[in-house]
Amino acid sequence: MNLRIRGVLAPVVTPFRADLSPDSQRFIAHCKWLLSQNCGLAVFGTNSEANSLSMEERSNLLEELVAAGVDPSRMMSGTGCCSIIETVKLTKQAVGNGCAGVLMLPPFYYKDVSEEGLYRYFSEVVQRVGDARLKIYLYHIPPVAIVCITPKLVERLLAAYPDAIAGMKDSSGDWNHTKTFLDAFAVRSADPDPTACAARTFDVFVGSESFLLANMRNGGVGTISATANVNPAAIHKLYDGLVRTRTGPHTGGQAAEEQQAELNVVREVFSNRKFPSMIAALKQAIAIYADDPVWRTVRPPLVEFTTEQAKTLAAELKAIGFAMALSSGE
Repeated sequence: MNLRIRGVLAPVVTPFRADLSPDSQRFIAHCKWLLSQNCGLAVFGTNSEANSLSMEERSNLLEELVAAGVDPSRMMSGTGCCSIIETVKLTKQAVGNGCAGVLMLPPFYYKDVSEEGLYRYFSEVVQRVGDARLKIYLYHIPPVAIVCITPKLVERLLAAYPDAIAGMKDSSGDWNHTKTFLDAFAVRSADPDPTACAARTFDVFVGSESFLLANMRNGGVGTISATANVNPAAIHKLYDGLVRTRTGPHTGGQAAEEQQAELNVVREVFSNRKFPSMIAALKQAIAIYADDPVWRTVRPPLVEFTTEQAKTLAAELKAIGFAMALSSGE
C-alpha cells in the first residue's frame, strides 16, 4: 500500500438476481473484465448501490473478490457509513485484504453538521482502524450526500493524519470546486514537474471523465467514473496518453481535446435525465452488450428501464458508434 493508486477506476455496478440478492459470480466477472481493460476498481461506491447493500453483503462480496484472485492493490473499497462502527469494520477488512485505499463518504444522514463534527468522525475512524497501511480517499458528493468535504476540513485532517488521508474523489460536478482542491493540496513542491512522487501528498480524482483532461492538467491523478463500467478502455487511453506526455497546463494538445470530446458524447448518453438513473442505464447497457437480461436489475428505490427506454438507449448508443468488447465470461 506504499504505492498510491492512480488512473481510471470504475465504481463497479453490482448485479442482482431476481430475488435482489447480489450475484457474486457476475460481479467478479465484471471486475475481471474491467481490470483487463486497464481499469481499476472502486467497489461499493454510489454506482455500486452500496447504500442499498448491507454491511454483511459488502463484506462478503469483498471476500469473494479477493478469493477469486482479483488484485486488491488495484482496488479502492467504499467503506463510508453513517455509523462509525460499521465504517471501521469495513475499513479494517479492506486494509487487511491489501486494498490500495478506501473511499469514504462522510456520515450523511444528519445535514448541516459542523466541520468539527466531521473532523471527529474521520479522526475516530483513523484512530480505531489503527493501521499504518490505511489510505483514505474522502468522498465529496454533495448532490447525493448533501454533506460537504471542505478545504478547511481537508487541511485539518492532513495536519493530523498526513499518512492516512491520501486524497479525495470530487463528485461535485463543479470544475471550479475541484480546482480549489487541486490548487490547495494536489502539488506541494517547488518542483515544476507535477509527476514527481515527492510533489504529491493529496491525490484528487474527479467523479466524471468529462473533467479528466482538466484534472490531469492541474495536478490530478485520474477519475473514478460511473461510465468506466462500460467505456473503460477509451477513458484509460486518454489518461495513459496524458501521463506519457504530461508537462503542464497544455498537456496532450489537440489530440487530447478530441479524445475528451469523444468521451463526453458517451457520458451524455448515459447521464440523460430522461432515463430512470445513470445506474440503471449502465446496467441496461451491460445487459444489451452481454445479452444477459439479469444485469437490468436494480434494487429499490431505483427502477430498471422499461422496454421502450431500453430500445432508446440501444439506438442512441448505436448512433454514436458505441460498443462494449465484453469477454465471454461477462
